[in-house]
Amino acid sequence: MKKKVIISSICVIIIAGGAFLFFTNSKSHDENQLPEVSVQKLTIVDKVLAVGNIQPTQEIQVKSKVSGIVARIFNDAGSYVRKGDPLIEIKPDPTPTELADATRQVDMEKNNFETIEKEKVRQESMMKKGLISSKEYEAIEQEYTAARLRLESAQDKITLLKQGKVNIKNTEYSSIIRSELDGYVLEKMVNIGDPVVPSSSFQPGQPVMTLADMKSLIFKGTVDEINVGKLQIGMPVELKIGALPKDVIKGRLSKIALKAEKKDNATNFPVEIEILPDQKITLRAGYSANADIIIDKKENVLTLPERVVTFVKDSTFVTVLDTATKVKSKKLIKTGLSDAINIEVTEGLKENEKVLEPEVKSIK
Repeated sequence: MKKKVIISSICVIIIAGGAFLFFTNSKSHDENQLPEVSVQKLTIVDKVLAVGNIQPTQEIQVKSKVSGIVARIFNDAGSYVRKGDPLIEIKPDPTPTELADATRQVDMEKNNFETIEKEKVRQESMMKKGLISSKEYEAIEQEYTAARLRLESAQDKITLLKQGKVNIKNTEYSSIIRSELDGYVLEKMVNIGDPVVPSSSFQPGQPVMTLADMKSLIFKGTVDEINVGKLQIGMPVELKIGALPKDVIKGRLSKIALKAEKKDNATNFPVEIEILPDQKITLRAGYSANADIIIDKKENVLTLPERVVTFVKDSTFVTVLDTATKVKSKKLIKTGLSDAINIEVTEGLKENEKVLEPEVKSIK
């Protein structure tokens, strides 16, 4: 029994020793193997990044021309409207002073009109008797017409103040705000019962809605001043929307600002990108997006990782290993387009040819 235990122990020691030698030799072999990369055919794109968001080409703020209270909302945010469709009805809410002034104005114009009307009747009788000329009678007729129009205007004003609408020569004028374009209601800024400040020559007025034609969209963003010199109008663009990570939207650079914007100690230039039509992707106003403005693009060209390339003045080198002598040497190559990760190899190397990785310097 004791002899069997001794034999088993010896076998275990032999197996463990063999495993140790095997792994040691393997590790030593791996350590002696220098890291290499192969020349491969890839696509290289030189591009400039712009950061911004999607916006409608045409967006308008809807404002009221009369003061009052929101009485009715015909279309909510997200609704599609056509030009002339009603949006919001404003119920007039005149102050006591405004009503009193309008009432007094009607009374004054009414008295003035009645006075001129009596004078017109008197002069008409005198003209028939030949006591005045036709020219004198035409003058009183003009005064009569002007007084009648002033009275009608004062009456229309008080009607509009009280009822919110008036009919003048078969045309209805009301306090209903209507759409000025075909498009969507992007935002509703008031609710029923809210007071509304009108727009006038003295004040900009209160926006009640925003409308936009969502068929025509653009990207608005900024580019760092370092890269703006590379850009030209008409360059192709690929847009990546944060909310749509799987989709790429095609565009075209349409505008580069002449003046920079300074923000947080950074200098950026605003750019606009036209989104090309006929793309089957639903975009929404305000989407955050990144735009890759393509400066140059080369497909199926020989490339190397830029980290393995050494630049010495105007020359470019890589390190290669002679498979026979195992001696490392520098090899002169020519390079082309770079995307800061990979670089194009135009001369000096062939596809699948191997070059050495740069040596990693240890910190002592």
